[in-house]
Amino acid sequence: MQSSLIGKVEKAKRYAQEPDRITFQDFTVKFRGEHDDYTVGYHAEKWHCSCHFFSQWGLCSHTMTLERVLAEMLPVQAKTGTVAATASVPKLL
Repeated sequence: MQSSLIGKVEKAKRYAQEPDRITFQDFTVKFRGEHDDYTVGYHAEKWHCSCHFFSQWGLCSHTMTLERVLAEMLPVQAKTGTVAATASVPKLL
């Protein structure tokens, strides 16, 4: 392997361990839910989801899941606060 490529591989490994370097601005994903597949995205500083619940509430389990998974890589305006709020709710036995 070329020495310049080895340096790039090492840098990529280091960057991968520092997710705060990455900030998503726009993306679309296919989300496999329990009942169907949904299109979930973040565009123009707003979440979008093709599920029925999102159309009524402006948030859903799919967007909240992505918010958790991508937490360090989302811009501040993408963080709804629902993830932090639900983390502090005590679990029922």
